[in-house]
Amino acid sequence: MCVLSLALGTRAISPGAVFTALTDPSAPFAETIRGLRVPRTLTALAAGAALGLAGTVMQGVTRNPLADPGLLGVNAGASLLVVTAITWLGISSPVGFVWFAFAGAAVATVVVYAIASRATGGATPFRLALAGAAVTAAGTSLVTLVLLTSRTTLDQYRFWSVGSLANPDTGSLLTVLPFLLVGAALALGSGRTMNALALGEDAAVGLGQDLRRAKLVMGTAIVLLCGSATALAGPIAFVGLTVAHIARRLAGGDYRWVLPLAATLGPALLLGADVLGRLVARPGELEAGIVVAFLGAPVMIGLVRRGQVPVR
Repeated sequence: MCVLSLALGTRAISPGAVFTALTDPSAPFAETIRGLRVPRTLTALAAGAALGLAGTVMQGVTRNPLADPGLLGVNAGASLLVVTAITWLGISSPVGFVWFAFAGAAVATVVVYAIASRATGGATPFRLALAGAAVTAAGTSLVTLVLLTSRTTLDQYRFWSVGSLANPDTGSLLTVLPFLLVGAALALGSGRTMNALALGEDAAVGLGQDLRRAKLVMGTAIVLLCGSATALAGPIAFVGLTVAHIARRLAGGDYRWVLPLAATLGPALLLGADVLGRLVARPGELEAGIVVAFLGAPVMIGLVRRGQVPVR
């Protein structure tokens, strides 16, 4: 997928010419490859890995097959604070969006979990899904309200909001990368705990797991991963949802294998969607977030038809 991402676009470039451009700054197409397609590919790799891991961790910790950053309110919270930063603080650089995306993701995660936990029985998968839907609806409505009052904000926000890799920013990638790596390390180190949680919380406690500490660690991983991905590529939904199910189908139920596989499948899916978006609308392109939605929606429909979605 990386090779395809570097070779295909408005103009197709042969793999040999791609390699020459990577090694020789004066070669033909070097400016296109090194200045545009390499940053775009690296951004898709980082955002895809973050979304794949975040979706898998969310599904594991909530035991909810529909858990996904775009479906549990995390992306909506990040988007709301990004819009706020553009409108009232005058921030127009993607590097500046990073901190607000992190803060919005963290606030949304806390709010969803707090709402779901208030009822008797705690934060069940069904309550988390309902709370996430409510927070997503509220966040999206507030974003729309702000955009309707500011044409300038709308112009800056609209391309980012659909989940696009068309304008990669190396500065944003370098700023986000340390947080993404920490989140990935926390997620990959939680495989054993998630295996215990899959047996139920009582069984996990009986196996010696400190659930409060474990959920804090995994919650921190989710915030760092979702905030990083949203800051880099916008609020892309369905990557985490789709990748988590594919990874479990391929690797079985052991999260020590599922998590690394999700970190590989996420970039592959996002890069594939980005490449497909470049090809289907030449000489323009279709944003990766839209292509992923076309791919991810059938997965959700399939889950509902197979009865894997909790109904109570």
